[in-house]
Amino acid sequence: MFQSPEYSNTLSLKLSEVLEDVGINEEIVMKRRRAFMLLENMQTVVKRSQDDNLTAYCFGSQSEGTTTIGLNSDFDILCLDHDYNVIQDWSEWKQNKINLLMIQDENVTPGYCFLQVLRSDEPLFETNIICEDFIRDNKGRILLKNTFLTGIEPGTERHGPANARPENDEYKAVDIVHAFPCNSWQQSASHLQERHSKGGWPTSEMIRYVVSNGCFVVGVSSKISTYRELEWRISTSLGERCFMFNLNLTQIHCYVLMKIILKSFPTAQRESVLSSFMYKTVVLHCIQNTDRTIWRILFSCLTYCLLELQSYIQNENCPHFIIPENNLMAGEFTAEEKLDILRNISDIIQSDGRCLLRIGIDDIGYRLQVKLHTDYEISHVLNVPSIINEYLSSWLFISIATNISSNTTTLLHFISNGRIINIKQCFLNLVNYSFHGNKLEKLASRYLLPFLYSTLGSMMVSSDIQQNTAVQYNALQWLSLGLNSDVTSGRLKLASVLYCLGFLGDVEFILKQTENRYNCDIVRPLCCCCTYSSVSDYWSSELDRKCYELNEDSINQITSFCVRFLQKEVNCVPRELQYEMKRSTQDDVQHSSVEEKQWMNFAVVDSLPFLCFLQYKTYGHLHRYQDQQRALCNLVISSVSGKSLGHRETALNLVGQCMEQENKSKESLQCFMLSLQVRRRNNAANFHICNLIRKYASRM
Repeated sequence: MFQSPEYSNTLSLKLSEVLEDVGINEEIVMKRRRAFMLLENMQTVVKRSQDDNLTAYCFGSQSEGTTTIGLNSDFDILCLDHDYNVIQDWSEWKQNKINLLMIQDENVTPGYCFLQVLRSDEPLFETNIICEDFIRDNKGRILLKNTFLTGIEPGTERHGPANARPENDEYKAVDIVHAFPCNSWQQSASHLQERHSKGGWPTSEMIRYVVSNGCFVVGVSSKISTYRELEWRISTSLGERCFMFNLNLTQIHCYVLMKIILKSFPTAQRESVLSSFMYKTVVLHCIQNTDRTIWRILFSCLTYCLLELQSYIQNENCPHFIIPENNLMAGEFTAEEKLDILRNISDIIQSDGRCLLRIGIDDIGYRLQVKLHTDYEISHVLNVPSIINEYLSSWLFISIATNISSNTTTLLHFISNGRIINIKQCFLNLVNYSFHGNKLEKLASRYLLPFLYSTLGSMMVSSDIQQNTAVQYNALQWLSLGLNSDVTSGRLKLASVLYCLGFLGDVEFILKQTENRYNCDIVRPLCCCCTYSSVSDYWSSELDRKCYELNEDSINQITSFCVRFLQKEVNCVPRELQYEMKRSTQDDVQHSSVEEKQWMNFAVVDSLPFLCFLQYKTYGHLHRYQDQQRALCNLVISSVSGKSLGHRETALNLVGQCMEQENKSKESLQCFMLSLQVRRRNNAANFHICNLIRKYASRM
């Protein structure tokens, strides 16, 4: 099997170069990890600010930096509910928590457990079946069913223990798993601290970190279990992430290459017979069982890992890296599938690397041929490494910005429906994180707070207008704190407030300043309110380049979010936009998605059309007709043909009302009809059309 050292070294060098070219380089790997650590901290901060005792984690290839564009890996999010306390010893019992005793006996598959329900008022066994999720076993124990955490969430499908959100044109698939924490280290994994390692890996520091972080329990049973509704899987995902974060680049290349090869040459008729988690486990075992010097020559490492995988399949036993008694291959494939898998892997190993030249994913095969043959012509269709690195940097930035937008919507929905005391506590929690949280919690909070500052200031001004009192100075201070939420939305909210107060000179100044800041080549308009959003048609090489140059703390310099007004801000919203707050009939609401219901009572508009609309209204009041018509022209262009509009129907409704004010009823009706083509239900255009018909009828 093994070729000459010169062949192996040359192939390894070129393979490494190819993988670095397609984004598996130290810079992009670290950017991925920082981005997803920020995302999980942002999710946690939002949950905790609403007094949900949850912690979010981003696991899997995307967060590890062990994927490529062509592998198209999904997102894995784990939500840990700290209201529950899984214990292995009675000393860990906590009052006023939902305590669950982990049971591992002869009836439980290794790596899994039963959860016996305990009382929350005193450390005793629960003896009553309180709900349908409890069951009494033949020993009289009250056990919790694993279906307790696996209810189908709206817009998702069941995939094992996960709620899976399918991929669409813009967003990758997301697997959301709910879990319970167990703060003590898994007893069946205690030998990890004593395990011998040839290469000194994992180090004692890694093991101490892994042990100190405990484990999770997830609601899914083993495929070979006879207690399918009672078994819970013991998850050591935090420990596994620690190990993956401590791999060197050659080891990462080996793991990624295994995934690419085995995806390129399917090893069985049925998908997912071998999982990427199995490949990861194989690599971790190989690293532990070999001298560290082997992990310098990629092709030799790859061969060794494939041989190890072949051995595991032959024996039908892939031991979990942390809990080796847990056989990851138990019940995963039939005898026929096993033969098919072994035959394919044998062909891959015996090809002496020639199979690599046939890999289509990320153009690996073609890129390798170019590297190995200097006279091989480089195709113009191949993206050069700098373009790939810039694209991936931009994609990571937009992923963070998307989460800022969606989490802001969640917080505004909470503020809109919550009691005053809850709203104040939400603010205080976020402010506390911004000063006293860890580095990423501080950054996450500081991204979210400006939107809430603007909303708070606008709500205060709206209340003052309602009561016909002088505007509070504090309100303007809050609005000022929200100016740098992004390139546009904070400034446009202030401009809207000042417009409603009649300070037209100040409005003109802010709008001009905002227009000058909006560089179409590097600013990304973004809205995540609903499924109608059309953001997949936006691309800019300048934006990609800018994202590559910037750090994660500069996202507000290149994003333009939609502008959102709550019902409590109604007096700070131009009359034409207020109709959007009453867009829905009772029947319409029933046809809204869960995400849409979060903002349906808001007035929400994309920044660029709103900028043009405010200019049109302001110049009209200032009697500057030419400037007003220029603004109207820009409003039409941005609303009809503008890219990445999340609320195109709202923009068209604004155009229609402007046309109506220009006494162009025909054009106005056309705009409202176009708006209905974008969104049939939950659209204020229905009202505007009826109003037009009423006006036309009154003239007859």
